[in-house]
Amino acid sequence: MSSVTPTTKKSISKDEWEQRLNKVKINKQDLNRLVMNYLVIEGYKDAAEQFSLESGLEPTIDLESIQERMEIRHAIQSGDVDTAIELVNDVNPEILDDNPELFFHLQQQRLIEMIRKGEYPEALEFAAEEMAPRGEEHPEFLQELERTMALLAFQNINDSPVADLLHPNQRQKTASELNAAILISQSREKDAKLPMLLKTLAWSQEKLDERMVYPRIEDFVSADLVVRDSQGNVVDDAIDSSSSAIL
Repeated sequence: MSSVTPTTKKSISKDEWEQRLNKVKINKQDLNRLVMNYLVIEGYKDAAEQFSLESGLEPTIDLESIQERMEIRHAIQSGDVDTAIELVNDVNPEILDDNPELFFHLQQQRLIEMIRKGEYPEALEFAAEEMAPRGEEHPEFLQELERTMALLAFQNINDSPVADLLHPNQRQKTASELNAAILISQSREKDAKLPMLLKTLAWSQEKLDERMVYPRIEDFVSADLVVRDSQGNVVDDAIDSSSSAIL
């Protein structure tokens, strides 16, 4: 019978952790650039203008181009895919011509909006005439088309297994994909740095969890440091290193 050897993780108190964090020097302008990068990439024109006034930092791109992307994003998030396509073609018709996957996702969103409105005959006709031929040209799209069409199989589509297609996150996903394509066509970076940094932070904490017990950030909005004991209970005082043995 084999035995399991206890593994003791290194522990660090909240006070010591905060002292170490306070020693890290961060340039305020670097933080400002990070915020401006996010506002510009995500298309928050008004916020970018206001932040520019407050920080003295000039936007890295023409704010008018942000306005165009804002209008396109708003159209998608409002369910008006036709208007979004018209606006994109005004910016650069090659964006959709050169990206069949993006165009399929826009057409998929149009189909979802028809089903959302209860326009079932129109949805069936659109799927047969516009989307099925694209599925034949690009078999990799068929699964997504079949999943979207599954919405029609349920009397109450909100209770269907594919109801997530009706969630605002689906519109947001399509809008973000289109926004990224526009930025690429303008030879600009398509992803904001701030979300990537947060993903890196989350990954780093997961790796650190394997090696030590420490105050970690669980809510990235508040950024409060949370200390938990070996049973997972939140504690306020220093971590007891004797309680960190894991079997």
